[in-house]
Amino acid sequence: MALIDRTKFNSTDEGSLVWKYPSEELTLGTEVIVNQSQEAVFVKGGEALDILGPGRHTLTTNNIPFLSKLINLPFGGHTPFTAEIWYVNKTAKRDIKWGTPSPIQVIDPKLGFPISIRSFGLWGIRVIDSRSFMLQLVGSMPEANADMVDRFFIGLINQHLATVLAKAVTANEISIFSINAILDDLSSLVAKAVEGELRRFGIELVNFDIRSINIPEEEMSTIQDVLKKKMEAKELSTIEIGQGYATIKSFEIMKSAAENSSDGGGAVGGMLAAGIGLGAGLPLGQELGQKVNLSPTSGKAHGENEVKDKLRQLKELFDDGLISKVQFEEKQRNLLDEL
Repeated sequence: MALIDRTKFNSTDEGSLVWKYPSEELTLGTEVIVNQSQEAVFVKGGEALDILGPGRHTLTTNNIPFLSKLINLPFGGHTPFTAEIWYVNKTAKRDIKWGTPSPIQVIDPKLGFPISIRSFGLWGIRVIDSRSFMLQLVGSMPEANADMVDRFFIGLINQHLATVLAKAVTANEISIFSINAILDDLSSLVAKAVEGELRRFGIELVNFDIRSINIPEEEMSTIQDVLKKKMEAKELSTIEIGQGYATIKSFEIMKSAAENSSDGGGAVGGMLAAGIGLGAGLPLGQELGQKVNLSPTSGKAHGENEVKDKLRQLKELFDDGLISKVQFEEKQRNLLDEL
């Protein structure tokens, strides 16, 4: 292999961090050109011997003292020797994408049940200790880039992200539906949690941004259905027919959410499905009769307006499928007799 008289690295990859010069056949007098925001690391036998900063460096025993340890035989002004030259790019990489590979589960304090959430954003790094970075992360690989660093640390990022989100939601009682308003604060907390570990590997955290926190579409559909029926039950409970009607509507809400769990309802549907199982044996018809108090044997007199309200409520129960047509007609006749 021909002896090398000059080495240089001009990267065309914006994400490139480390590149090993392909030849190890050097001589005294070889020029090592190091561009701005680069460092050249000399490696021999797996040991990082010296680091050269930006500029043009001519390899001589006078200005590169460690060379005297590598060269044993004199060959005049062009004594050959072998060593590895690694170029390290020290510019900041600010647009590395990250995301949660699987949903994170948290208990929403406003809804009172678990929700699966996803998150994504950008983070940036810069190599600040070339020797530490190479020895701990690069090893014998001929090159390294920002994607490799992302793969190495994405587990750490997601671990701290899950912890920060859980504390924000539970300790501060922030609903998932309003958490995007504090993304800057959450980003700062995650950044503080991971920057110390990055420095241990010779990396500086330049930026960390959470761009969005969202709920998977299939689970969002289940949540919206639950919220809609909860609001419906709240409105119906204001009608003066006793607490029994609200109890019946709550049962209907739980039943609907449990059925949605079979279509991929996620954490919400799964929890509600378990809950509906516990109450499936409730004698709903008997409960209906007792709570709504539409018994034909009631001897109390009804005012005209009260009977009209009862008829409207009875019709809604029939429309919702909570009583049969026979029950509806029988109760209707009884109420009409009281007018």
